[in-house]
Amino acid sequence: MMNNFEDIQKLGKDNMDVMMQSFGTMTKGFQAIASEVADYQKKSFEEGSAAVEKLVGAKSLDKAFEAQSDYVKTAYESFVGEVTKIGEMYSEIAKDAYKPYEDVLAKVGK
Repeated sequence: MMNNFEDIQKLGKDNMDVMMQSFGTMTKGFQAIASEVADYQKKSFEEGSAAVEKLVGAKSLDKAFEAQSDYVKTAYESFVGEVTKIGEMYSEIAKDAYKPYEDVLAKVGK
C-alpha cells in the first residue's frame, strides 16, 4: 500500500516538473516574441518618420509619389518578413513546449 502512495507522489512530482519545464520554455519564447515585436515597432516607426521627412522634402509631385511608393513597398516587405519570422517563433515555442511531454507519453505508450 505504501509503495502505491509513493508511486503516486512520484508521478505527481514528475508531472509537475514536466509542466513547469514546458511553462518555462513558453515564457522564454513569448518574451523573445515580445522583444522582437518591440524592435520591429521601433524600426518601423523610424522608417516611417524618415519616409515622411523624405515626402515633405520632395521638390516635385513625381518625387513625392516615388518616395511614397518606395516606402509602401519597403514597409510591406518588412511587415511580411516580420510576420513570417514571428510565425516561425510561435512554431518553435509549440515544439519546444511539447518536448517535455514526449518522454511522458512514450512511457505511457509502453
